[in-house]
Amino acid sequence: MDALNVINIGTDKVNSLLNLVLQYAATFGLKLLVAALIWIVGRWSIGMVVRMLQRYLTRQRFDPTVLRYLGSFVTVTLNIILVVAILGYCGIETTSFAALLAAVGLAIGMAWSGLLANLAAGGFIIVLRPFKVGDSIAVDTVSGRVEEIGLFSTALDTAENVRVLVANNKVFSSTIVNYSVNDYRRVELTATLPATVDEQAVSARLSAQLQAIPHVLATPPVDVQLTSLSADSLTLAVRPYCHNDHYWPVYHQSLEVIRRLLREQAAPGSEPGRR
Repeated sequence: MDALNVINIGTDKVNSLLNLVLQYAATFGLKLLVAALIWIVGRWSIGMVVRMLQRYLTRQRFDPTVLRYLGSFVTVTLNIILVVAILGYCGIETTSFAALLAAVGLAIGMAWSGLLANLAAGGFIIVLRPFKVGDSIAVDTVSGRVEEIGLFSTALDTAENVRVLVANNKVFSSTIVNYSVNDYRRVELTATLPATVDEQAVSARLSAQLQAIPHVLATPPVDVQLTSLSADSLTLAVRPYCHNDHYWPVYHQSLEVIRRLLREQAAPGSEPGRR
């Protein structure tokens, strides 16, 4: 009889323990399910808020550079708030978590000082505006069109249509060449001709042919000047002007004009422009 009582007591304890485990498991599982639901809805809501903010700022004619940087900042901030809210719902003390996060942030900041420097440099780029999205720039041996100024890096698309990411700190500490900030750009070329040619006649002819190229500006006019002279040859500096968007077409067409002129000068028996 005593053994039967012991068995019954042991069975009751096991059943109580199982019920307690099942109760906690059900509660914890429900919290996990709700937390997952909060995460999904929160992420969807963050995306919707960021898109609405970007559409509103676009209608207000905000600069695309500021718009994309602000969108990245708002996304990161809202995601941090969402994670803290989920942890608070799951019963994790958020004040302790905040202190732990601050300590981890300090350690990460010391270890990843370069990453924080990139973040600060991105802010300076937005404020000081050495360039904006859409500008063609050259920085740190890379040249291309600015597609995005992110929190930590700047995205450039090169002439070969290759996406290059340059760290913001490297961008800000390097010499930045902005090809788009001015209204027009000068194409720098040279033409080396025999010393026997009439330099003034050739210069006038070359200027007229270059001025006829599409997209070459009338103001400033094409500039053709003698830059060097020897017993056998003379060198002309050839400088047409064009809009930044038309630089490469004008460059290659100007080369073709110079090539035709050189072929004419090299042809046997041809002496165009000779004195």
